[in-house]
Amino acid sequence: MIALVTGAAGFIGSHLCDLLLAEGDRVRGVDCFTDYYPRERKLANIAGLTATEGFELIEADLADAPLTDLLADVDVVYHLAAQPGVRASWGNEFELYARNNVLATQRLLEACREQRPAKLLFASSSSIYGDAHSYPTAEITTPQPVSPYGVTKLAAEHLCGVYRTNFGLATAALRLFTVYGPRQRPDMAFARLTELAVAGGTFELYGDGEQTRDFTYVGDVVRAMRDAARSQWLGVANIGGGVRVSMNEVIERLSKLCGPIDVERRPPSAGDVRDTGADTSIAAAGFGYRPRTTLEEGLRAMVEWQSSRQAVRR
Repeated sequence: MIALVTGAAGFIGSHLCDLLLAEGDRVRGVDCFTDYYPRERKLANIAGLTATEGFELIEADLADAPLTDLLADVDVVYHLAAQPGVRASWGNEFELYARNNVLATQRLLEACREQRPAKLLFASSSSIYGDAHSYPTAEITTPQPVSPYGVTKLAAEHLCGVYRTNFGLATAALRLFTVYGPRQRPDMAFARLTELAVAGGTFELYGDGEQTRDFTYVGDVVRAMRDAARSQWLGVANIGGGVRVSMNEVIERLSKLCGPIDVERRPPSAGDVRDTGADTSIAAAGFGYRPRTTLEEGLRAMVEWQSSRQAVRR
């Protein structure tokens, strides 16, 4: 297949490109290298891809670039490009989130309406649920996002459904639950935590640490994306790690790998939900999804990656 991966230089996008190339697909990656975190970090994510046969990188902004050529001969579109982060989505920054998450998605869907790829797979987020009333949370739960970021992801997800219903586009959306692993964005908790565990320093923990997340390893996520794209399944599905774990438990488990971690507790941030937990029955039935990576295995992979980064810096 020829795959278009938007957000190809990001955390999940770069792992997805790795997997698709390993399985024999040709990959056209697009990224606009927003300044949410350093460009050098994203370039490092794809350093092994740029010289790989079958991979092409195009720097473009989906919100204003011509998209017809991007979609030429493409079989599957993996739409991961987005403005990330709950905490940064308030106030004046919301305009940027609406542009990069909603407008960019609408323009891509319009281009797909003309070019007709076999499928568009959208990377949605568990943030669309907000503070759910039951766990594990099923897709029939009414979305109630509690952050502007969650609002934009839900809007983009709805756009995918609208284009499927009205124009027959084969679209699917995966609601990803707290993805972690090597190359994770530097602002995310696991990235900060493992870096400090390896290099030393104080970890700022927002909230009391008893908030729980359904942590999902990036390798499981990109396999789910590939399997969903290959299947006949359409619709919306949760992708979770299978177990809810508190941040206090994560810190305890990481301490066993790396030694004691100094923690400074801060008040919870606006828009951060208390708990998340995924019912993955639809994904299991639709395309055989099951999480394969335990939290211990995933944390160990992150520690090894952080340790290698520290060694290079020295």
